[in-house]
Amino acid sequence: METTSSAQIEWVNISPNKVIVATPDEVNLHTPYGSSDRFSESMTGVGHVSTTRNLLDGAIAAASIAISSDVHPPELTLNRYLWQLAGAYQTTHATPPGMKQASQNFAIAARHNLSDWALEKAKEEEGHDRLALNDIQSLGYDAKRLVQNVVPSAAKSLVDYFIRSVNDSDPIDCVGYTHALERLSLGAKEEHIQKVKNLLPSGVNATRCMRVHSSVGADANHVDENVEMIAGLTSAERIRVVRSCYETALLIFSPPQEGYYSEAELEKMFQPFKL
Repeated sequence: METTSSAQIEWVNISPNKVIVATPDEVNLHTPYGSSDRFSESMTGVGHVSTTRNLLDGAIAAASIAISSDVHPPELTLNRYLWQLAGAYQTTHATPPGMKQASQNFAIAARHNLSDWALEKAKEEEGHDRLALNDIQSLGYDAKRLVQNVVPSAAKSLVDYFIRSVNDSDPIDCVGYTHALERLSLGAKEEHIQKVKNLLPSGVNATRCMRVHSSVGADANHVDENVEMIAGLTSAERIRVVRSCYETALLIFSPPQEGYYSEAELEKMFQPFKL
């Protein structure tokens, strides 16, 4: 059973002057004052569920702070929700084959705990891309043609990062990537799902994918399972996971380089795929 001694502390340097320091009760962003600062050195020792959880949450919070921007997403509309579904398809479609590749690479290195974790992720996420397709189809569009032709840049950046991670000889970065996506999905609560439902035409069910990847779906349990597994990794592995979690969150929080499309632009983009 995990103990919660005040001596428990974990930290990760995510940039030259930025260190996330976590205890069982809190997490802080620390600036090392010099080489004699203990947090200027790499973390050592074992992980603990409570401190590792705070460390990962701290990485996501630090990314949010780093991407402080005056550019805010426009108000959610039906077209913008359709845009989100197109992105959700891309990330969910890439997950099962990518995780199977990661599992194989972990197995080759005899890292069986990580190999089993990645294979389980592949099974858990199987078919979630079809949920996004079904939602798009329910909104009156040719879903397969739409996702082949409309690829949101944010989703492409995430998938590219994921594919690079799983194809690496050490695919450990896919762990941080996965945790960041699943942890941030918990921000979609029942009231947000209801807000989306209010945008939908009467009688249309198009929140299947969102509901699964929300605080009321399977991701809530997945986050706890991730933290428990990550806490059992070596200090070097945990460092990599926290950094990749931070990098993934940076991608998620960053506004699109091309800016946000207007309603008219989205309408024109989706028009060819209307049934």
